[in-house]
Amino acid sequence: MTVNEILKLIPEQTFRDLAVETKVDSQVKKLSGELMFKLILFSMLRSNKLSLRVMETYLQSANFKSFTGYDVLDGKYNSLRDRICTINCDYFEQLFNTIFGIYNKCLKEEKALSKADSTYVALASKLFSIGMENGTSDKKFVKYSVNIKGSLPSKVKVHTAQSHVSEDLALRELIDEDDQHKENIVVFDRGLQSRHYFEKFTVEKKLFVGRTKPNVRCREKSNNILPPKPNNSTVTLTSDTTGNLINQDEKPTQAQYRVIKGTIDSNGDAICFITNILDEDPYQIAAWYKQRWEIEVFFKFIKQHLNAKHLVSRSPNGIKVMLYMTMILATLIIVYKKLNKIGSYKIARLKFELELDNDAIRNIVTMCGGDPNKAPHLFNST
Repeated sequence: MTVNEILKLIPEQTFRDLAVETKVDSQVKKLSGELMFKLILFSMLRSNKLSLRVMETYLQSANFKSFTGYDVLDGKYNSLRDRICTINCDYFEQLFNTIFGIYNKCLKEEKALSKADSTYVALASKLFSIGMENGTSDKKFVKYSVNIKGSLPSKVKVHTAQSHVSEDLALRELIDEDDQHKENIVVFDRGLQSRHYFEKFTVEKKLFVGRTKPNVRCREKSNNILPPKPNNSTVTLTSDTTGNLINQDEKPTQAQYRVIKGTIDSNGDAICFITNILDEDPYQIAAWYKQRWEIEVFFKFIKQHLNAKHLVSRSPNGIKVMLYMTMILATLIIVYKKLNKIGSYKIARLKFELELDNDAIRNIVTMCGGDPNKAPHLFNST
């Protein structure tokens, strides 16, 4: 499936409808929300270290004018900076939500497993007035909490307050606000341990698989018989019990949970899973948790190939805008990668960019009175 075919799955009217709904272009004559979306997307693909100066330069490029369909574009560094700092980020959030919904169905992943985790971006303290502190480091940090449903990011949150160093708070908010989790399964690591939130998820019918300490306190109600170990399992389970967890106030939880213990085959380390799924094969629980690693691969992808570790804007609003745009571009590249069965994120991103370039050149040749069909081999990026 070509890049052009993938992009056409997003109805053109979507941009205009959301612009009206969010009032993103209210009292703005230049640099509309749709234009900013296309400029950031275009610039992210072409720059290894994106900046406002780079975006200003791309605004005047023939390729970008062909990509957007605008003949004359004008924008300065200061106006781009001010626009990103003040533009209604709800416009980009709703675009992200809409685009996720389209491609989630395209990949047939409506009932896919979710993985939730966080990552950090650091900047020198003298350059960044907000952000989290981390011990004696001379840097401040922005925290991104992300949920991946199937292959694609479905929910993101930006945290700069010191309180959100706690995953109990950051991941709880992420899972709370993502409707994709209702009557579905979300996997998370050891950072989220609050019994209160486990109870809340259970009441809201949000099924989860997490990891906890091997000495977790549980008032056991039953010991479950372990099934035979599957050939493809990378852990050996030693126990599977159901009971009420004990919280910090020495009180048992209202709901019952399963505590599944075992060892990792590769190194012999102990591992312990916690879940509110009471009727599933324990080795399946372990297999679901193993899929959590996919979100670590996703973080590596957006940091190495989409420049997510670099802050283009240091304002809270600008950080959110750029994060939503990063998630949108990541979604497009992942869909392109999966539909065209490309093994590498790096190659998928490169091919995606080359196809856009070829389409722009075709348009320019046609506008100049030429016929790109006379040299079709020049535009074959497969």
